[in-house]
Amino acid sequence: MNPPIRVGVLTVSDRAAAMEREDLSGPLIKQILKERLGWDTDLEAVIPDDFMEIKRALMKWADDAHMDLVLTTGGTGFAPRDITPEATRAAIEREAPGLAEAMRAASLRVTAHAMLSRAVAGIRGRTLIINLPGSPKAVRENLETILPALPHALALLREEPGAEGGHRIQAA
Repeated sequence: MNPPIRVGVLTVSDRAAAMEREDLSGPLIKQILKERLGWDTDLEAVIPDDFMEIKRALMKWADDAHMDLVLTTGGTGFAPRDITPEATRAAIEREAPGLAEAMRAASLRVTAHAMLSRAVAGIRGRTLIINLPGSPKAVRENLETILPALPHALALLREEPGAEGGHRIQAA
């Protein structure tokens, strides 16, 4: 039996970090992961929109805490302080653009504002890092879009037996 999936949820928000606003998106991510996939959250934090803080947290959670999945929420838009994608790109080693593309495509069916998302997804070591938007409504929409792919993506990163099986072409 494989060990449980280790998950970190990182909320990036100046106002939530200063306790001027309640973080609603981080707890929602935890709830959805628990209800839909049975995954618990091992690490969670609320930090300001600061490039080095975001990058450091992502690197530490991947390298030292050995998270399988890190989901960020916030800082993916056009506002001058929205730098989560840049910090994520500085922390990851390989991009996983299909996840961000799928989230944007699904969200475009709901709102034209989805094309303003700059969210990225990528891999550091064996950790999958995905940027989610900051609003709870958008978090739910985006996370619901990628949930079906997450178990397989993490099985591949963990090199679980049989994970590659779905990729083989069957002879006719």
